[in-house]
Amino acid sequence: MPDRRTFTLEATLAILGGVTISISGCREMGDPASPDPAPTSTPAPEPTPAPLTDKTGVFLANHGHTAVIAAAQLTFAGAIRLDIRGTANHPHILELSAAEIAAIANNQQVGRESSEEKGHTHYVTFN
Repeated sequence: MPDRRTFTLEATLAILGGVTISISGCREMGDPASPDPAPTSTPAPEPTPAPLTDKTGVFLANHGHTAVIAAAQLTFAGAIRLDIRGTANHPHILELSAAEIAAIANNQQVGRESSEEKGHTHYVTFN
């Protein structure tokens, strides 16, 4: 009959004999002290920006003028000069800087006064 210590040791070894120990993680060969790699996460996909569309200006007082910035002009984002004659019987010119075009493309409100013609100007706002 084994003594209590021998019995406990043999019983423990019998129990542990059925245990599987698994070790996960990669280490560089020859470097048992290298740290576990940091967990990686998949970044959220960037939202697709809405395509640019033409922007139409709103006039304070109007008698047939129209101001439309084409989507291509917004994409280019350079300074532009618009003839806002529309159906009116005289022209007006509206000049917008590259910074103003970029702001309009980003849906920021920009207002600008047109050139004077026939004794008046027009204030045009793009939202």
